[in-house]
Amino acid sequence: MGKKQHQKDKLYLTTTEWKEIGGHKDDTGTRLQRAQFKRLPLTHCSLSLIPFEDPVCTRSGEIFDLTHIIPYLKKNGVNPCTGKKLSSKDLIHLKFDKDEQGRFRCPVTFRGFTDHTHVVAIATTGNVFSYEAVQELNLKANHLKDLLTDTPFQRSDIIVLQDPHHLEKFNMEKFYHVQFDPKTKEQIEKEKKEMQDPKFFIRRMNNETKEALEQLKKDYIPKKIDAVAEETADEINAAHYSQGHVAAGFTSTTMAPITKQKAAVLTDEAVR
Repeated sequence: MGKKQHQKDKLYLTTTEWKEIGGHKDDTGTRLQRAQFKRLPLTHCSLSLIPFEDPVCTRSGEIFDLTHIIPYLKKNGVNPCTGKKLSSKDLIHLKFDKDEQGRFRCPVTFRGFTDHTHVVAIATTGNVFSYEAVQELNLKANHLKDLLTDTPFQRSDIIVLQDPHHLEKFNMEKFYHVQFDPKTKEQIEKEKKEMQDPKFFIRRMNNETKEALEQLKKDYIPKKIDAVAEETADEINAAHYSQGHVAAGFTSTTMAPITKQKAAVLTDEAVR
């Protein structure tokens, strides 16, 4: 903090410092903006929104799974994230390096990729590095060759896959295929019915698992649950206190949340 009269470093915290540094309560606009921002992890496909297995990317840095993006491009011919024209020829295969635990890392610095790592790829080779390695060993040294294969490239071939200071690209709510879903109502209803089957979420199964699930489907008999008619209160047997279901649903971890308050029903003996 400053001590001179006219210097900008004041002896107290300004409103801007409170907002930027911390120790404040967010205003409504900031909280609303954070609520609308749903970030997609680096390891996920921007189309299927699940972890990718065969990653490819565009020149603008969106990552897709090859098995999901090819059928989408054949049908729509646009980038699922931006809505701009895109063909399968524009896709670049990515080559990620992994550590012993199977986590992605930079093949030069051997540092694992996190949500705060600046990650780039080289378009000519598809190799993925941290921006720190490319900046120090390629850009500053003016050595524009791939750090693994020694393949020459240009500055325009550096594709930003993740920039922790510009995360708008990872906001799922802004994706074109999320805002303007090209699926018809029949396709959506069909997917909802398929999602009711637990096998919908299993990507790979061996033959033994398939046989076990088929046998379980044949032998499974759902339990019959007798519907119990809920007794409602009227003008005569309505109590002056509630059933307490709202409080129980709020404090209990086994009951479903209930937001509607109902009056308790008095017994016949109490009414008499």
